[in-house]
Amino acid sequence: MDAQRAQEISSSTEMANVMYQGEPVYIEHVDQQVGVATIHSLNDPNKIQSVSVTSLEEK
Repeated sequence: MDAQRAQEISSSTEMANVMYQGEPVYIEHVDQQVGVATIHSLNDPNKIQSVSVTSLEEK
């Protein structure tokens, strides 16, 4: 995924089907300049990570 699409998903009111390493996640914030997204796992909402937007996959 690119940073622009990650930002669109993050700003949307609709839930998108986004995966990180095979796990469904919610994108909380995107820093487009560095290409990093703050995400949390839908299976474990307390698991918050900062990852490269290129590692995110939209299904």
